[in-house]
Amino acid sequence: MTNGSNWMNRLAAGLVALVLVGVAGGAWAADTKSDKTASKPPAKEVKTPGQTVEMKVTDKGFEPDNVTVKKGEPVTLVITRTVEKTCATEIVIDDYAVNTKLPLNKAVSVTFTPKKAGKLTYGCAMGKMIRGVMTVQ
Repeated sequence: MTNGSNWMNRLAAGLVALVLVGVAGGAWAADTKSDKTASKPPAKEVKTPGQTVEMKVTDKGFEPDNVTVKKGEPVTLVITRTVEKTCATEIVIDDYAVNTKLPLNKAVSVTFTPKKAGKLTYGCAMGKMIRGVMTVQ
């Protein structure tokens, strides 16, 4: 019986030592992670052609509520709705058939190309109670 107990005690001590070396050294885990990271190609930056305008929907409405863009160049509006209680749960730009939902706390991109100079109104779907003006030059 003592031979069996001795054998099990030595096995348990060996396993504990092996675990302690792995935890204390940490090199094995770190090397494994760095190898995986090194094999991944770098992320490509996606660039939207034309103009990009960052906007938010807050308790004050669309911010900014007055922007200037260039005629004939694509415009990408990146809109994040940060407030739940608002009628601006979507953006509407009638002149360009834009009617896009704006989920809470998620950036949404809307791209179009303004074809004529002048003032362009954007706003909510409820009769444009919350709105802004885009000046196209």
